[in-house]
Amino acid sequence: MKKSKSELNDWLRPEYKRSDFGELARGKYASRIRTSTNVIVLDPQVAKAFPNDEAVNNALRGLMKLARSSARLTSRSTRTRAKASRAG
Repeated sequence: MKKSKSELNDWLRPEYKRSDFGELARGKYASRIRTSTNVIVLDPQVAKAFPNDEAVNNALRGLMKLARSSARLTSRSTRTRAKASRAG
């Protein structure tokens, strides 16, 4: 025998009552999940180069380290800045 549509849509078992569950809050943990989840989708071409999240993180850490060291190399020294201000 086929079940009626109302029985199929009613997924709460008959022995349970809605009042047994207390008050529900929609989206109660949404902000917590949003702040702890940081999903980044890589292009397929980029994803081929990195087999897992650890490889991506190591590459990004290396890039950050390189950026910091090169920024120090390209910044003008205080001696050069003082010389330029005296000449200007």
